[in-house]
Amino acid sequence: MCTVCGCSDTVTADGKAFGHSHGHAHSHADGHHHHHDHDHGHDHHHHGHHHYGTGPAGVSVPGMSQARLIKVETSILAKNDAYAMANRRVLKALGALAVNLVSSPGSGKTTLLCETIRRLGTAPLAVIEGDQQTSADADRIRATGATAIQINTGKGCHLDAHMVGHAMDDLTLKPGSFLFIENVGNLVCPAAFDLGEDAKIAILSVTEGEDKPLKYPDMFTAAKVAILNKIDLAPHTAADLDAYESNLRRVNPSITILRVSARTGQGMEAWIQWLHHARTAKVM
Repeated sequence: MCTVCGCSDTVTADGKAFGHSHGHAHSHADGHHHHHDHDHGHDHHHHGHHHYGTGPAGVSVPGMSQARLIKVETSILAKNDAYAMANRRVLKALGALAVNLVSSPGSGKTTLLCETIRRLGTAPLAVIEGDQQTSADADRIRATGATAIQINTGKGCHLDAHMVGHAMDDLTLKPGSFLFIENVGNLVCPAAFDLGEDAKIAILSVTEGEDKPLKYPDMFTAAKVAILNKIDLAPHTAADLDAYESNLRRVNPSITILRVSARTGQGMEAWIQWLHHARTAKVM
């Protein structure tokens, strides 16, 4: 189990095991091997420190102190960052722009991505699609004519750089490509895992509530762009678009905010322009 987010290690991509090598399975950084065959049900008083989730690590793993959690989490993220750096080197050599699409479930990520692919026309591009189960979203992407690889994370709640690196190997990206990584729907865990992308793009539906950036500040702080999606629904709800933007800027004053309706096409041109400018800036 990953102590950063509590997710399982089981990962497959189109039926192929990736191994999800976080290094946290059984061997810790100090060489102390845990086989997890002992019973944690015995009395661990730890001098009264029972509240494991209230300390600096911010997560609860029974039987592990906050110091141990932080040590293991640091090791997990360091290994992930090494894979992310390798991914980034490959992308830079190709002059490819990679964006990591993150959001809650139901924000309209896949609909936005399908419309983006259609508007990019003949530009070289590929998609890595992350979900816990099913290939439904990847099938929707492939229906546009784009190349897509599905990563099913099982009980895992985010993609990591090791998985993405394997998928990139299978994609054979063309020079100057756009690489879209659609992460698992989750505003918590994906914020901590660098995939080697050039930018995290946070998609926020107008139906989710104006306080969402304040509730999940890590994600919106990590994002370069926030796409306020489904704005065609705003007149039919109590959504306050200015309040959404105000709260986004409270947690990230430099974030670029785009108001978009992937369904009607409103605001899509500004998003396509952002992608082209970002790719051009990368290769210059």
